[in-house]
Amino acid sequence: MQKKNLLETLMGALVLIVGGGFLVFAYEGSQLRVEKGYTISAKFNNASGIALGSDVRVGGIKVGVVSELSLDTKTYEAVLKMQIREDTKMPRDSSAAISSSGLLGDKFVSLTPGADEKMLAEGGKIQFTQSSVSLEELIGKFMFSGGGVDKGGKDSAAAGGATTKKSSAINTLE
Repeated sequence: MQKKNLLETLMGALVLIVGGGFLVFAYEGSQLRVEKGYTISAKFNNASGIALGSDVRVGGIKVGVVSELSLDTKTYEAVLKMQIREDTKMPRDSSAAISSSGLLGDKFVSLTPGADEKMLAEGGKIQFTQSSVSLEELIGKFMFSGGGVDKGGKDSAAAGGATTKKSSAINTLE
């Protein structure tokens, strides 16, 4: 009886060790950990689709991760803090945009380097940002605008109507 309990205990310990090894392997391969480097931040009106660990890319190449998400309670903007690799220096006039990889792909922060000779340092802020574009919002705008069927949209139709009334009023005066 004692031998059976010892064997079960050893097998259970072996299963736990192998399971722990798989977890370490998955964590290392996922690249979710924060990179060694410096932290910069940017404010966005809409940061939907971005989560902790989302990629930060320059020219499509991953150079960092989103390390913190918060809300500025004064301006109600989303504040993203990004951990950027040490070897990737960004000019101070760089811009940030929230993009997606494909039509329904994951969202990431795309950095576009500026031309300034001075670089962003630890705690630097990106001033020029472009928020996330919602696919549902775009489809809704397209559907309810008539999809451009009215040849010029609502504004030109209203202007056309005003022109017609004006010209008929002139004809009446003559």
